This record gives sequence, structure tokens and C-alpha cells, in this order.
Amino acid sequence: MTPRFLSLLLLLAGFNLCAADAPDYSSFIRTPPAPPTPHINGPTVFGVRPGSPLLYTIPTTGDRPMTFGVENLPAGLSVDAANGQITGTLKKKGEYDVVLHAKNAAGEALKKFRIRVGDKIALTPPMGWNSWNCWAWTVSQDKVLKSARAMVSSGLINHGWTYINIDDTWQGARTGTDHALQGNGLFPDMKGLCDTIHQMGLKAGLYSTPWITSYAGHAGESSDNPDGAWTKALQNAKHFGKYNFIGADANQYAAWGFDYLKYDWDPLDVPHTKAMSQALRKSGRDIVFSLSNDAPFDHAADWAEWANCWRTTGDIFDSWITPGQQWNFTVSEIGFSQDRWAPSAGPGHWNDPDMLVVGYVGWGPQLHLTRLTPDEQYTHITMWCMLSAPLLIGCDLDRLDPFTLNLLDNDEVLAIDQDALGQQATRVATVGAVDVYLKNLEDGGKALAFFNRRSAAETIEFNKLEYLGIHGRQAVRDLWRQADLPDITASNGALFRVNVAAHSVELYKFIADPQ
Repeated sequence: MTPRFLSLLLLLAGFNLCAADAPDYSSFIRTPPAPPTPHINGPTVFGVRPGSPLLYTIPTTGDRPMTFGVENLPAGLSVDAANGQITGTLKKKGEYDVVLHAKNAAGEALKKFRIRVGDKIALTPPMGWNSWNCWAWTVSQDKVLKSARAMVSSGLINHGWTYINIDDTWQGARTGTDHALQGNGLFPDMKGLCDTIHQMGLKAGLYSTPWITSYAGHAGESSDNPDGAWTKALQNAKHFGKYNFIGADANQYAAWGFDYLKYDWDPLDVPHTKAMSQALRKSGRDIVFSLSNDAPFDHAADWAEWANCWRTTGDIFDSWITPGQQWNFTVSEIGFSQDRWAPSAGPGHWNDPDMLVVGYVGWGPQLHLTRLTPDEQYTHITMWCMLSAPLLIGCDLDRLDPFTLNLLDNDEVLAIDQDALGQQATRVATVGAVDVYLKNLEDGGKALAFFNRRSAAETIEFNKLEYLGIHGRQAVRDLWRQADLPDITASNGALFRVNVAAHSVELYKFIADPQ
């Protein structure tokens, strides 16, 4: 029995997974709704390799209909004025400064944007959805398409959520002269699936493993048979086969049109990582390469060289402090233990503390509302954004209650994750039960998050914010409430007081005030 499935059985045995109607968390909602006027969200930079097909949907809130345009768009690219999708191919390395436009009846928005053509992709952490924490082994092509449509209809696409990723159990047989892996009966048309997802302005992701057999008992990238034959008798073959099909499969993933690959085995090793990384590069398509799971820290530099993301932990569980089993980790256990990984994070390579466990989750057909309290969910989202982590929603996107949707569509909070500087936050102070994390930002500002790890509310005060790296006169913004606070002068003894609810967080942006 694999660690992943043993942990799953422990979850099923310990908790009632019957989903109920979501409780009314409206009193916990902090973020005001987006105004009708256009606002262009998302990062300030996008990376693509020379010759690779480009797709970027301008993430914009505001009333529809809306028209889009791009100033100084380089030859080889075009923008669809009706949906804001930028597509095409750029063959030469370089950086292109453009201006994004969005206009509706209520007004117009502009945003400076850089398209960087070079060796790096994933210049900001990927944002999207993954099927495992929702559908697990019951995933199907229909459910994936349903989730993609919900990503659009919910408006999440307008906030930069992009990837629709299939996890384990899609795999079928190997066919053709190169014996490339094909989809099973639940995934009859992989290219059609990718094409449909792309038409929505989203991107598609897939799962595999270098083992003979995946965690969920499906075919992997290697075999002891030269033709790659795999049967259910090999379900316990969680090891490397004599023959690998990495190159053939990478080319197949690219031909289908996939944009993201989760590569899953344990322990992770450098040779298999390097082999798949090189195969994806040779495929002619930009495919974000994400390693899972529990990457050895001693090889942090190798993961940063060969992958775009790597799991720093075992599988996450939707709880604050339990169950503490060997293969499951809670939000607090994971979130507050990432400091040592900080030097490895940066544009193109990101530490991955696993998926988001908000909304309805359940690892199969029976789902339940996350067991995190509303305040713990604020901590979860804030910490992952401060860590510059990949943000992959794990819940049923068709059952997004107003509170969960509000958690996922605060553009000022998401901007902390998507900041182009790409610096992971670290703990800079602890005051009683409150941990203070600081993250430097591209515009010279600093994000400060105050996390209360106690089960009771805390109030802390600072009369010298210089201790936290804040100097001079500062404009202060409450990011969750999207509200300006009174300006402060960090060096004159002015008191800065923070009230933090139990297991909750307050998130502020400080930026030097020239006035």
C-alpha cells in the first residue's frame, strides 16, 4: 500500500465525508466586490521560449462586454479584442514592453506589461486548479471540462487563474511506433480536451511518474517491457523499469497541447528530473515542469536548475493541527516551516507547499467543506501568497460559495504571490504568538503579514517598525480589505497596532510615501 493511499484511508476512516450545504460565512468576508470599471490584474511580466506557442489571457475584472488591445505588440503576436487572448509565436530572444488596454462602458484601464522571450518560463508562480483533492481517481474528461467552464463562469479567469490540471488516473495503454502513453476510456480525446481548454483562454496540465506504476495504480513513464506493456498485475510496481519512454511521452504531451506536467514519485532524484526536463524542452512547447513530492532539501539547487516547481512537503490535509500522520501535513505545519527553502525561490523556479484546501474537497466522489475555519483559510491563502507559492485550487469549482470565491479573487493579495521580483517571504520577528513575515516587492514596497498561531485573539504593538525593515514615512494598505490606512513614519516612535484573530492573519503593504 502506497503512502498516498494509506493517508487517504486514514482520512476516510477518521472523518465523515458527507457534504452539507456551506455555512453562512458572509460575516467573515473582508474584500469588497470588484467595481464595474475595468481593472487589469495579474503579473507585470510573462515568459515564453523562442518558437514556442504563446497564450496569455489578459486577466481583467469589470462589466462585460469589454474590448481589449495591446500597444507595441511585437510582430508574431495578435490580441483578440473580444476576449483579451494574446496568441502567436516569437522566434527571437528579447524583452518587449507593451501596454495592455481594457475598455467597457464604465471606463478604461491600462497596464504596463513585459513579454520576455528567453530560456525561462513561469516567471511568476503558476495559478490554476488540480483535480486530485477534489475528484482523485474519479476524474474524467467531462469533469475536467466542467471545471474549466466553472473557472470561466465564476470569474476566476479574470483574476489570473489559468491552469486546469489533470492529476493521476488518466493513463491508458501505449500505442504507435514510439509507444507513447495514451488516455484511457475516461479521457478519449486528449487533444480535443486541450483545444477546448485553450479556446476558453485557459491552459491544460497533466500528471505522470518515472515509475512503472503511479501512486494510483496506472501506467508510468517506464516499463520492464520494451513495448511499454502495462497491466493491472503491475499495480504495485512503484519503481523504475528497464526501459523509459520519457521522450516519446513528452512529445505526445506537447502534441496534445498540454502546458503543465506534474511529475510524481518519492524520493525525487536528479537524473529522472533532468531527463524529463530536457525532454520537455525538446518538445517544442512550453510545459511548466512541477515535481512531486517531498523534495530532498539537499538538492534544492538541482530542483531550481531543472524544474519550475517542486513540492517541499508531503500531501497537505485540510486541517490546522491534525492529524500529524507521517504522510499528511496540515496547513500550519507546512506554512510555518518553509524559511529554509527561501533562497531557492525566484522567477522560473518556485517552492511548492502543495495545493490549496479551501472550498469543497474530499479525494473522491463524496466531498466536504474544508475543515479550516474562515480565519485559518485567510492564513492559508496569505501564507501561500507570501511564500511565492504555486496556487492550485483543489476544490469543486462548481460549488464555490461566496466566501471561498472571495478568498480566491482578491487581486491585491494575489499580486503579492505574482510579484515579479519573486522573493519568498521569511519570518522577521515573533511577538508572543504572532509571527511576522516580510516580503520585498518589485515596486520597492514591502508586504508584512502578521500571523496569530494561538487559539485566542492577539494584539501587538510596534513603536519602531525599523526593526522589521520599514524606514521613513510609509503609505500603508490593508490588502485583504483593500483599504488605505493612515500614513506612518516608521522612525519617530509612532505606534503601529495590529489586532489578529485566532489562527488568523493581517496583511499590509508598506511603500515609501514621497510626500
